[in-house]
Amino acid sequence: MNMHATTIVGVRRDGQVALAGDGQVTLEHTVMKHGARKIRRMYNGRVLAGFAGSVADAQALADKFEGKLEQSAGNLRRAVIEFAKEWRTDRVLRRLEAMMVVADTENLLLLSGDGNVIEPDDGVLAIGSGGPFAQAAAKALLRHTDLPARRIVEEAMRVAAEICIYTNDRIVVDALGESAPGTV
Repeated sequence: MNMHATTIVGVRRDGQVALAGDGQVTLEHTVMKHGARKIRRMYNGRVLAGFAGSVADAQALADKFEGKLEQSAGNLRRAVIEFAKEWRTDRVLRRLEAMMVVADTENLLLLSGDGNVIEPDDGVLAIGSGGPFAQAAAKALLRHTDLPARRIVEEAMRVAAEICIYTNDRIVVDALGESAPGTV
């Protein structure tokens, strides 16, 4: 059985970071769920994480990664490196089929089971079935508009939902580093 379940896009701009994920979960040719939540906050709300892949695998990885964040006192880079080493070398973990995008206001990183930790040059990352569509849209918006990170990921997800049959428009967005309403 082929499961297609996710589009996640992340953007860092001007001290802000935002992640967006669609809500669709598809099993072969059937949409099984419209409102899945694939973005979550970690480490007292200071880290965002988005997951693509098997739900059980993604949840197991999220729990393990959150433990690494706690051990590193919230140092995202240190937690990512330690987690990537363990993910790559642990016999059980390396068989899990999922990818993660993690971010704080200083970092936007992609993690995969083959030991890769990738930081984009331009502050845009996307994973999942509609990832290439969302990434292309986000790159164009980042280059040619002054939109904040939150608006860029929202619009990029809308573009991906119009193109990718495994991506819907029930978008969940979360962001860090935004000013509170009424502040400058």
